[in-house]
Amino acid sequence: MSQFQLNRRRFLQFSAGSFALLAMPKFSFAATQTPKVINFNNLHTGEHLTSCYFDGQHFVESELDKINHICRDFRRNETHVMDKRLLSQISQIQEVLNTDAEVQIISGYRSAATNHYLRTHGHKGVARKSLHMQGRAMDIRIAGVNISKVHDAALSIKAGGVGYYPRSQFVHIDTGPVRSWRG
Repeated sequence: MSQFQLNRRRFLQFSAGSFALLAMPKFSFAATQTPKVINFNNLHTGEHLTSCYFDGQHFVESELDKINHICRDFRRNETHVMDKRLLSQISQIQEVLNTDAEVQIISGYRSAATNHYLRTHGHKGVARKSLHMQGRAMDIRIAGVNISKVHDAALSIKAGGVGYYPRSQFVHIDTGPVRSWRG
């Protein structure tokens, strides 16, 4: 292998690592050493979950499994691994709002079949390549908190996409690029 190729490879590895650090949300659990707890309520299934999903040092896999279950596609009873960065976003939003009130799940994971069904049956705002299908999006409310305040808090953390649906009373958050829209 030539010296140029080796140097080029090292440069690319360094660049990719640097980009990954820059792309991380500004909130880092590892730096806090504080356990993270979220109270969930899936509005479609009636299920409730209080989860200490981060113990102050590590994500707790058994709790992540429970979160994956409560965020499942209830129409098809399919689970998918939810992006841990969504949990970080929810924790950040709650910190901005100074609340630990219940997070009401309107939509978590959505299978491709469910996503297609919703798109073709009059549900406005359902994207063809929705991040819900990758476990990278949630539509939420926070109990007792005005939806406009949840929206403002979600925008303030600048950690991904934020959709505001005031007529339907929910905020969409995702781990895609930072952007916002109104539905």
